[in-house]
Amino acid sequence: MKKKLLLLFLSTALAATTLAGCGNSTEEAAAPAVTDVSEAEEEVEAEEPEEEEPAVEEETREGMYRSEMTNEWIDDSLQSQRPVAIMVDNEKTALLHYGLTQADIIYEIQNSTMNGGVTRFMCIVKDWDSITQFGSIRSVRPTNFMIAPEYDAVVIHDGGPYYIDAFLKNPWVKHLSGGFKRINNGKAREFTEYVTTGEVASRLKAANISESYDEYYQGPHWQFASEADPTDLSAAADSIDCTLVDLPFEHNGSQLDYDAASNTYLYSEYNMKHTDPANGNKQLAFTNVILQSAPITQYDDHGYMQYNILKSSGKGYYITGGKAIPITWSKGGDVDITKFVDKDGNEIKLNTGKTYVGLVNSAKWNDLVLK
Repeated sequence: MKKKLLLLFLSTALAATTLAGCGNSTEEAAAPAVTDVSEAEEEVEAEEPEEEEPAVEEETREGMYRSEMTNEWIDDSLQSQRPVAIMVDNEKTALLHYGLTQADIIYEIQNSTMNGGVTRFMCIVKDWDSITQFGSIRSVRPTNFMIAPEYDAVVIHDGGPYYIDAFLKNPWVKHLSGGFKRINNGKAREFTEYVTTGEVASRLKAANISESYDEYYQGPHWQFASEADPTDLSAAADSIDCTLVDLPFEHNGSQLDYDAASNTYLYSEYNMKHTDPANGNKQLAFTNVILQSAPITQYDDHGYMQYNILKSSGKGYYITGGKAIPITWSKGGDVDITKFVDKDGNEIKLNTGKTYVGLVNSAKWNDLVLK
């Protein structure tokens, strides 16, 4: 500090001498303004340019892009290709299922109020041209035609009750019904129909359905966290531990168990692991689990039903990484994407990987077990 005061004094004296030499000798030089040394230091510090943080460059890979379904890297040729939504029978007799580990997103939805509320899978598959055997496939329900248009997906099924007829008239509904390959597996006929190699492309062409997204496509369904900064639910104030999801599906007893080694939830039903003989008996696994509570409407005494999710909202959970948080969901009209938000109203960001969505009858919501 003494050195700074000395320098200030010398510079002030020099300035005064210079002014006196240049002006009239009879005039006194003007007294220099006194500036506080600490203020001078602050001014110098303020003038120093701030260091800018280097921009984070988004990763790119030649000939690939991040899938809008999983955020995983897939071939760039698939970017404009619309997915299919394959209806899969979930009766115990239909097991083992083939090809389900190739699905990007799987919805499990109660199919009937009868028979202990048996469920059915709707499997969203982006890279359908890689299918060798998928199914067995079965009939569709109205709820599926409320969800599939959110992805601009073509529904693959084998018939359905007449309650679907009104939905089939909508121009945004695209579907392929029946006529897929029958495989002799020793079971009753309703459990023998599968999507096999090349059938999706040939059937789309025969039905004059575009392989690409059409004018009803609403854009990517999900937001994803970056792999460098993944979603960590443990940081949320309302986070709870969740290493087991025991769903209130009485008939098939669906549950998901967290595997820390793979950071995924492994799916089981009928008290056994769900494995895929078309993919080395790999167990069905999901990085993200979303549970959605919604009321139902029963159509008749045969148990036909639908979930009331159009122009509606409700509660749910988002589960990943061994943790869960409560969320709310809302959906507008027929092609509007269902939005899932946290307690602050922020849309959830999924982690890279496959996603399971379970629709739960709101009357059974309190029977859901998370622990």
